[in-house]
Amino acid sequence: MESHLALLGLGGLLLLGLVADEFGRRTRLPRVSLLVLCGVVAGPAGFDVIPQALAAWYDFLATVALTMVAFLLGGTMSRQALRDHGRAIITVSLTIVALTVVVTAGGLYVFGVPVVLCLLLAGIATATDPAAVNDVVEQSGAKGSFTDTVRGIVAVDDAWGIIAFSLLLVLAKTMAGDAAWQVIATGGWELFGAIAVGLVIGLPAAYLTGRLQAGKPSQSEALGIVFLCAGLSLWLHVSFLLAGIVAGLAVANLARHHDRPFHEIEHVEWPFMVLFFVLAGATFDPGSLAAVGWIGAGFIGLRMLSRVAGGWAGARAAGMPAVQRRWVGLALTPQAGVALGMALVAGNHFPEWRETLIALTIATTLVFELAGPLLTLVAVRRVGEATDKDE
Repeated sequence: MESHLALLGLGGLLLLGLVADEFGRRTRLPRVSLLVLCGVVAGPAGFDVIPQALAAWYDFLATVALTMVAFLLGGTMSRQALRDHGRAIITVSLTIVALTVVVTAGGLYVFGVPVVLCLLLAGIATATDPAAVNDVVEQSGAKGSFTDTVRGIVAVDDAWGIIAFSLLLVLAKTMAGDAAWQVIATGGWELFGAIAVGLVIGLPAAYLTGRLQAGKPSQSEALGIVFLCAGLSLWLHVSFLLAGIVAGLAVANLARHHDRPFHEIEHVEWPFMVLFFVLAGATFDPGSLAAVGWIGAGFIGLRMLSRVAGGWAGARAAGMPAVQRRWVGLALTPQAGVALGMALVAGNHFPEWRETLIALTIATTLVFELAGPLLTLVAVRRVGEATDKDE
């Protein structure tokens, strides 16, 4: 690896993040969308100025950034928050995931897509991007019951999505004539293994938090939790996203001074987020648009429809105010790294569909990462909880 190119690339991308942040403040556009767009322009689809040595870090940076976000989201699920918004969080998240599976799989099947591919794409459609949703909330300064509910939903949404994806993968493998028990065992290990990793890291961290002084020791402690969660999850082949959520939940509910590690993560996460979103945009391949064609367009439309319908139905069942019902589904539109991870897993099980799955996921997640944060920002503003703290 050419170190000088990697360092030049790192410096340039971090300064690019600063420019995107300032431009977002002045235009009220989501900085996530701006960073992804910058990545498209700077990547192979544009001027191709990002060093290959830096682009190779994408998986590492994505894992660290998403684990940080998962830990922070887990921290929002305190006993008080669950008492106040638990019913809405569980009801809306389950309704959205269920309708996403039914609407996406059924719609694609009606369009003539092979049933196995319908099931796999329906599972991928359940994934949300917690990093984008969380960043939009932070950027807008949104506070209130709607914001708390959305952050709670996005924290558990991918857990339900992983379960749904695993079940659909089992169904697809069974229809293809393969042994379902192997897929069930793999999915069960990924789910319950992630919960175990989160508890193994989170319980000792909850005991230690508050016993150390504020400042560098606490920052080291917080980063240690994140890196241990991510590394142990990758080593054991379980969901680092779910492990991070469980660890954050354990610290939030059991620690004496639970807010300290979350504040420390908030202080250091932005550089990782900048690199993650820019490099995510840089992975876009223009040729993938032609490869996915009308299936990609159908997937985007069906996922959007299921988000809106599921959000409205779930919010109505949970007794949320009418103004919140209209916007909760749109607030959960962003989709990124988790979806690509699901596509890779599905492609390993179905090599004949691997190229289609990856090309479609990359192309559609670019759409959802550009438009999704804007819809999230519109949602929190329409509900009236954005404070525009950037100004």
